Parts: sequence; C-alpha cells; structure tokens
Amino acid sequence: MAGNELEFLIGPEWLAAHGRDPGVVLVDTRAAAEYWAGHFDGARHFDPFPFHHSNTGEAGVNEVRGQLAWIFSALGITGREKVIFYESESGMRATRGAWLLEYMGHPSVQILDGGLNQIAEAKLVSTPVTITLSNFQASPRIEALATYQHVADHLGDREVQIFDVRSDEEYFGERVRARRAGAIPGAIHRDWRQSLDEHGAFKPVAQLRAEFEQLGLKPEREIIAYCQGGYRSANAYYALRLAGYQRVRNYLGSWGEWGNREDLPIERPTRRRRP
Repeated sequence: MAGNELEFLIGPEWLAAHGRDPGVVLVDTRAAAEYWAGHFDGARHFDPFPFHHSNTGEAGVNEVRGQLAWIFSALGITGREKVIFYESESGMRATRGAWLLEYMGHPSVQILDGGLNQIAEAKLVSTPVTITLSNFQASPRIEALATYQHVADHLGDREVQIFDVRSDEEYFGERVRARRAGAIPGAIHRDWRQSLDEHGAFKPVAQLRAEFEQLGLKPEREIIAYCQGGYRSANAYYALRLAGYQRVRNYLGSWGEWGNREDLPIERPTRRRRP
C-alpha cells in the first residue's frame, strides 16, 4: 500500500510486522460472542453497533461527544497511540468505530482492510486483556460530521451532494425503517457494499473513483453520506476518502432521524420500469 490516500488502511503484512509494537492498539469491533470466541492477542473490544444516535441537534451531539469520551477512556485510548480497528471484513462496524474516533479528534486511526477474512491462519486468543483507563480528551472534527440542520441548510446547494448508501429496498421505500419511507431530496444512491470487492476489502482506488464519478459525485464538492443510522455511511465516508474526495461528512442521524421528523422534506424515488 502506498500513497496518502491509503494512509488509513493497513494490510495483513503490516499487522504481522507491527501489530504488537508499543504504541499500537487493536480494537475488535465484532459482536461480543465473536470477540470472545477468538481475537488478536491484546485486542480491546468495542462493538459500536448498539450505540444509535438519532438526535443531531445541539443537545444530541453534545451527548454523543460525552458518551464517546467515556467509551474511549474506558478503552484506554489517550490520543498518542496508533489505533487500528478491525472486524471480519472492511465492514460497517470497523469503519464506524474508526470514524467515531477520528471525529473525536484522534490523530492516528486506521482500519485493517479486509479484516480477519484476509488472514488465512490468524492466530487468535480468547483471553481477556488488561486495560489501563485513560482520560481521553476530545477535540471534535466538526467537518467530519453532518447534522440534520447542516443537511437541511444545504439542500439544493450546488456545492454539496447527498449520498444515500442504503439498500435499494430502503431507498425506494419498499422496506420502511422509520415513520416515513423515502429519501432525502436530491440524494444520489448506491448500496454501500458496492464499494467492497468479493473478499470484503475496499475496491482499488482507481475503480472507486471511476464508479463514484460515474454516479455523478463530484470530487470538488462536499459529499454527505447517510444510511439508516450512520454505520454504512461511515464505510462510505472512507470509500470516498480512498477515492480522493476531500470534503466528506457522515450524517450521524441518517434516516433514523430524518425519516422520523415530519418537519424535514423527503422525496419518494420510484424504480424505473423496464420497457
């Protein structure tokens, strides 16, 4: 791996050589049962999936920051180490964990590209790890997060594009997971998994760039990704960054917030019928 666009991804070779180095912290983001069945020696556990944030008003965002400061302190993260998140693939859990820590201002956050699936004979243990609690000090990167107000304020803005990465069924309102079905007006849609290859790793940079540009996403514009709860869109956040998109935000509340608020506009996309 080479080039600044890949600086937040590591591969199995790097992990084998440096995974136990002082100053490297591994965070396993799989469900607890999977973690205890076998994890990298020394890996700490944080499954971000149970933590949903559907209020991105000022009070809600402040609550998120307080919660995350507590979680990262409990994980013993100080801000001086290199933190590598992993799961079975380059999935929504690892990228969600990485994005949360990056948003909170940690300067060195990385993801094991392809996860455990990329390591044929991973040496895993089921022993607990001893963690020294820290006092994690946040310095939130507000440019990485979109609130409902930021999205609402930029609807129709030619310099901002909305990227819906839910499933086709969710986007077209066939699977309803909020009070209302539909999409944020003007959103460009593609299922988040289309950014991964058949092995669960991110597609090559050039391929991602070409596919995003073919969708109509402009590299010079701000891109706001969303899904149902900000998990799949965290994956899209990194896929876009890989592809060279510099101005990317993850809408934390996503459709779980937008679709449940009657005061926010929606559109109802329809599938094109084949002639």
